[in-house]
Amino acid sequence: MSKTFNLKKIKNLGLNFGPQHPAAHGVLRLVLSLDGEVIRQSDPHIGLLHRGTEKLIEYKSYTQALPYFDRLDYVSMMSQEHAYSLAVESLYKDFILDEYGTRIEIPIRGQYIRVIFCEITRILNHILAITTHAMDVGALTPFLWVFEEREKLLELYERVSGARMHASYIRPGGVHIDISKGFLDDLYKFTKDFAIRIDEIEEMLSKNRIWLQRLVGVGIVTAVDAINSGFTGVMLRGSGVSWDIRKEKPYDSYTQLDFHIPTGKNGDCFDRYLVRMEEMRASLSILEQCLNNIRPGDYKLDINKVVSPARAQMKFFMESLIHHFKIYSEGYCLQKGFIYQCVEAPKGEFGVFLVSDASNRPFRCKIRPPGFYHLFGLDPMAKNHLLADVVTIIGSQDIVFGEIDR
Repeated sequence: MSKTFNLKKIKNLGLNFGPQHPAAHGVLRLVLSLDGEVIRQSDPHIGLLHRGTEKLIEYKSYTQALPYFDRLDYVSMMSQEHAYSLAVESLYKDFILDEYGTRIEIPIRGQYIRVIFCEITRILNHILAITTHAMDVGALTPFLWVFEEREKLLELYERVSGARMHASYIRPGGVHIDISKGFLDDLYKFTKDFAIRIDEIEEMLSKNRIWLQRLVGVGIVTAVDAINSGFTGVMLRGSGVSWDIRKEKPYDSYTQLDFHIPTGKNGDCFDRYLVRMEEMRASLSILEQCLNNIRPGDYKLDINKVVSPARAQMKFFMESLIHHFKIYSEGYCLQKGFIYQCVEAPKGEFGVFLVSDASNRPFRCKIRPPGFYHLFGLDPMAKNHLLADVVTIIGSQDIVFGEIDR
């Protein structure tokens, strides 16, 4: 016997967006409640990329834990290495002070090299964020134009680490090796050429009527809501809040650099696009200042209890070989205590909370990823928008599930 249904009573439709969806920017399962094509509720389901990174780090030495940070947000590799390295350095500063009697500071050349690669990483991230966002909306050309420039930056990664992405280059005590001859000349050429590419992208997108129709007024977040939701980075500055850890709590040589913090006015997807474009220009300015200020010298601490000696030393000095063997096999012990260290990663505040029990391994490592908070702001951002606007909002959040799921 057939059954009849009263269709008027059926109002909301449940729809799975992802996890296999090209616009989900990762393995996101988004359960949408739709009234026609209007979104009434969006419920993110995460965990498909969970690898237990924080627990794994508890079973590794401080040196062995470093490569895990490359694999969190795999578009902002060295920024995460930087946060972890600063946390470890904060824990062993007092330990070294007691033993050597002097306050340690990372050599100024090492600090500038770190800042150079953090800003290169910021440009790498924003290139991918803007061009894939444009591709989600329907514009393919910017992606093809600017990925040629991205290859040039990945080549700079490769020249110092041998890897295009997972570099393990910024380490506690400085950087792994010094930059090669001709590196700074090539970087200077890039800064001049890339400024033209930014203008070309803006010329194509910023006044394009389709781009404006898809972004303006979509996914609005007020300054109060952004702060209350724990938003950081572009998601916070796009809502008009001028907050940047590089300015407010500077680390390494950011104290000696001058740059502006771009902010938005309306807190919509279009403002977040504009902020990312201006941040790339600010990064070029920072890179130029670093090129002018960097000087020859040491690129890492010369304290072989905690920092591996150079390979040239190991070939001539038995003590250096012993230190190298102990650091990479047994590791080193830090003083008992805890520290929270954060950096202004391309996506926002990336923080590392480390607890040491005076052994050669972290007792606890808690990672604070920016994308986790942004993703859970998706429901209020998407409410009462159309289904197609979800793609625009997710693209403007610039989420990567390596750091969200961990």
